[in-house]
Amino acid sequence: RAMEDILSEVRTLAAAGYREVVLTGIHLASYGRDFKDGTSLLDAVEAVCAAPGVQRVRLGSLEPAWIDETYAARMAAQEKLCPQFHLSLQSGCDKVLGRMRRRYTTAQFRRAVAALRESFPGCAITTDVICGFAGETEQDFEETIEFCKEIGFARMHVFPYSEREGTPAVQFDGVVPVAEREERARRLIAVGKELENAYVRSLVGKTVEVMIEEEETGYCREYIRVRVPDSQPGEILKVKILAADGTSACGEKI
Repeated sequence: RAMEDILSEVRTLAAAGYREVVLTGIHLASYGRDFKDGTSLLDAVEAVCAAPGVQRVRLGSLEPAWIDETYAARMAAQEKLCPQFHLSLQSGCDKVLGRMRRRYTTAQFRRAVAALRESFPGCAITTDVICGFAGETEQDFEETIEFCKEIGFARMHVFPYSEREGTPAVQFDGVVPVAEREERARRLIAVGKELENAYVRSLVGKTVEVMIEEEETGYCREYIRVRVPDSQPGEILKVKILAADGTSACGEKI
């Protein structure tokens, strides 16, 4: 989409009272390459953040290979950009990533996370992981578990692999039985919940900004659900987090 088309929609949304927008798309980080004039996703982020009325900007799924220290630092200059980034992992094992034909390695993923955390201290890193891809051994899966723990994701979306006709993977050997895929998914979901709970606990005692979306409930910039007594939908509040309740938190207005 042309930049002006995007900004026109954002201005319309802001005029209608929307205060948070999400930039999303397939292979989001490659935005602007087809214009062949140097335009990039960073230009779109900066333009949308500058739009009057917009108070929060979020990004959809990003490709880890695109993020480096310079990229992260430029994003951090935008105060409206929320410090929550979704980097799609799919597997924490390089052998499996190769079979999936993903265009990054665990080392590149690790560097992307480090760059984001350097520019956005305390940011929430979320991800997607597939369990039981063709050829994934138990050892490969254990590598994924350990990598997820190392990264310390704030939230994980976990899925058992399912064949899709017409894709090369349906011809791969080493098919993992469906029951085993589902069991691995259950194990990784449990790990993900532990990591999510730990991230929410890390917010206790901190002051965050919460946008109230329902009565007494909203989301902080890190995309954690927060209950705030005596708050109303539409309010944007400074809130001190008092306690963690699993994957959500509660706090008081400051």
